[in-house]
Amino acid sequence: MFNFSKCTVLIVDDTKTNIDVLINGLSNEEYDIAVSLDGPSAIETANYLHPDLILLDIMMPGMDGYEVCQILKSNPTTSKIPVIFLTALDQVKNKTKGFKIGCVDYISKPFDVTEVRLRIKTHLELSLVRIILEQQNEILDKKIKARTKDLADANAKLKESQIEVIMRLGLATEMRDDCTGEHVKRIRSMVELLAKKKGIPEEECKLWGLASTMHDIGKVGIPDAILLKPGKLTNEEFTIIKTHSSIGYKVLAGSNFKLLQMAQEIALNHHEKWNGEGYPNGISGDDIPLPARITALADVFDALSSSRPYKGPWPIERVIALLKEESGKHFDPELTRIFIESIPEILEFKIINNA
Repeated sequence: MFNFSKCTVLIVDDTKTNIDVLINGLSNEEYDIAVSLDGPSAIETANYLHPDLILLDIMMPGMDGYEVCQILKSNPTTSKIPVIFLTALDQVKNKTKGFKIGCVDYISKPFDVTEVRLRIKTHLELSLVRIILEQQNEILDKKIKARTKDLADANAKLKESQIEVIMRLGLATEMRDDCTGEHVKRIRSMVELLAKKKGIPEEECKLWGLASTMHDIGKVGIPDAILLKPGKLTNEEFTIIKTHSSIGYKVLAGSNFKLLQMAQEIALNHHEKWNGEGYPNGISGDDIPLPARITALADVFDALSSSRPYKGPWPIERVIALLKEESGKHFDPELTRIFIESIPEILEFKIINNA
């Protein structure tokens, strides 16, 4: 049961007799009644009073009911107020016109007060239901937005946690032969830079960079005696070292996480060579995934230009000379050109990461 005690019905009619009939017939109802005698005053009253329903006479001098209704419906402040036309016009075309401009019902003259009460009651109930639904929808919308934000925040934190775990995993692997663990950070920066210069979308560049930090994760399966050996490896030892690509592939296999799938691809292929003489599968050219080709360049450059337990850093000029020599052999020629052109930026990564 609805409470209409706070509702207001605005009656608009230029004939005092009609207004008296309506006021007398509705005098015992819960809602308040307001009156306007013409169109302009009805519009003004509706704007400041915000009635819950308007009974609007059509045939009025000057501004008729159709025009009043159109003005009310065009104003956001009054557009949702239900309008019931009061009319002696029974032709279908007249009623059709009223519905087209926004009225919700018709009451025919002469009035049947019982009918008027029932129609007002029906449309006030509908109006209150609409208001309640709008309020509930607004509350629901706020809750959905709040929960969506909470979910987005949770997903962001989860993503940050995943990235941190992956970075720490890459660092843990590299710190076996790089006590600072900065190698993987520089690799990530270089891979992102080259990917960007190849026209890869920014989010994909970040994915490739992060995935590249796990390029040598397979080294967990290589004995320290071989991995950290200061002298030249024997053929047998080098054969064991080469298995780290396949080991890394197996470690990362079977994930539905796109980042780990990319890391798996890089781990397997970052020692393949452009001329097909790399390992583990001897693939060549564009058959080597682009992220792995970029990682290969970054890995060799950083390994040669940095200190290791078993060697000192090469001068940058010597490293560049090797890259040029290996262009088209070990490395993708186009990537090598881009990489060498980017050396000034790449050297900044080494400074930032305290190489």
